[in-house]
Amino acid sequence: MRHEWDALPQSVRTAVEQQCGLVLKAEIPEMGCSSEFSATLQLQHGRVFCKGIRADNAAAWMHRNEAAVNPLLPRGLAPRLLWHLEVDGWLMLGFEHAAGRHPDLSPDSDDLAPVAETVAAFQRLPSSAVPNRSISARWSRLPVWRQYAQAPPPDLDPWEAEHLPRLVEMEAAAHELVDGNALLHTDLQPGNFLIEDGEVTVIDWAWASRGAAWVDPAFMVIRLMAAGHSPGSAESWASQIPAWREAPTTAVTAFAATVLGLWAHKTRSAAARPHSAQLTAVARVWARHRVEAA
Repeated sequence: MRHEWDALPQSVRTAVEQQCGLVLKAEIPEMGCSSEFSATLQLQHGRVFCKGIRADNAAAWMHRNEAAVNPLLPRGLAPRLLWHLEVDGWLMLGFEHAAGRHPDLSPDSDDLAPVAETVAAFQRLPSSAVPNRSISARWSRLPVWRQYAQAPPPDLDPWEAEHLPRLVEMEAAAHELVDGNALLHTDLQPGNFLIEDGEVTVIDWAWASRGAAWVDPAFMVIRLMAAGHSPGSAESWASQIPAWREAPTTAVTAFAATVLGLWAHKTRSAAARPHSAQLTAVARVWARHRVEAA
């Protein structure tokens, strides 16, 4: 549950105002659910974006992760972290306010080209900010297809059931195939892009991880398909990005199969969000496309 500004402890609000000035109004965004508090703070002189979480929350690591990564991100690619503080059990981060609209990723959209240019820039980012956060380690902790092979859920998709041995095999290899030294966002979706005057800003680096540079374009393939692209059209868009063109075919197919398992598992869990089932269905289409073509 997200807190309103006035519901935060007075000590926390005072500490924030000591950093940025008197808060006149707090506007809660429609999107975003990983923070217990997030808002654009209207100040006497300008605006800042603030997010916060209780320090003992299991998700607090994401806020610490974003605070560590932000200083290494090029100016213009992501809003600058202005300050972060911990007070009375709350971890609070204050960022430059980023204006803009979320991009349209549908076929023939004018937003596709600038978004591709921005994603292509990721491969030049250093990974030294996240030495202990790798997508390989994240994936190795949850072998969904192996678990399903041992105890298939009653609602397992027929195609998944038919190809379960192959999915288990690809999942077992995937955590090594996605390993690398690039700094990844790993949560690229329309809500985490802002476009203003043709310039693209990427927000919410909480899930930043180290891995293969082609992984972020691969996540984008699923998001493009969710916006109406065919698998071929989405992969054609990704081919503009050098890291994608260099990705081994087997690695991308293993990625698609593993993402499907992870998202299907989440859809069945208490952590499922309203859009989880739709994204899982899209991921299934892409995984099927790649597995059957292999």
